[in-house]
Amino acid sequence: MPDGQARILDRRTSGPDARHEVDGRKPLAPLQHFYRTSALACPYLPGRTERKLITELAGRSAASFYHDLCRAGFRRSHHLAYRPSCAGCSGCVPVRVAALDFHASRSGRRIERLNLDLVGRETEPRATGEQFRLFARYQRSRHANSEMAAMTFGDYRAMVEDSPIETRLIEFRDRLGTLLGACLVDVLDDGYSAVYSFFEPDDGKRSLGTFMVFWLIHHARAAVLPYIYLGYWIGQSEKMAYKTRFRPLEALGEHGWQVLAP
Repeated sequence: MPDGQARILDRRTSGPDARHEVDGRKPLAPLQHFYRTSALACPYLPGRTERKLITELAGRSAASFYHDLCRAGFRRSHHLAYRPSCAGCSGCVPVRVAALDFHASRSGRRIERLNLDLVGRETEPRATGEQFRLFARYQRSRHANSEMAAMTFGDYRAMVEDSPIETRLIEFRDRLGTLLGACLVDVLDDGYSAVYSFFEPDDGKRSLGTFMVFWLIHHARAAVLPYIYLGYWIGQSEKMAYKTRFRPLEALGEHGWQVLAP
């Protein structure tokens, strides 16, 4: 739970959560509280600690507020939005794919050909036993020592279903109907935010994690939505290196969103 002093974001709204006007002036919306978590060991950079800045997503304006937060580098977990707030470290860089300008590389086109037999289908965010069994296999194979590897079905269900905004679960199945991958995504006003994905760990030839991002990019292009938000990229972490495969990739820095150099 958050333990820091509250920070206040003074935000205005003309939406349904706004208070009544006084003397013809638009009033302030209810103040939004931000908190910092206590320090924990960084899961990506050995020997460092991490803290997060978090805020709750609630009320009828939660969606529009979250869309703005995504553009400011925030991510979502359940009903909370968060971003790193680590003293002396700026290693976590928010990144997004410029979907409308995306062009697959030769290796990317090869991955797409390898997965021509797969069908991606958007579903409501509802957890199933079939999904959880695949999720558990993926965690045991790829992240055996992580907290997620110990998640129960109830934990998984909360991850999928506990969302105050528009969220979709995309399932990827082969011609026999076998579930090979799934991606939980938030629907934004300027694209999609990939919350979490998992896939069949024993089918490495398909590069399923990369393929699912390609699928999101093509889906966004068809809907004329400009961005796929991929969370954070850490230059010193091999786990994050795959995100640089998707070009053009934009990074959020002190001068706003700019194309990340190859």
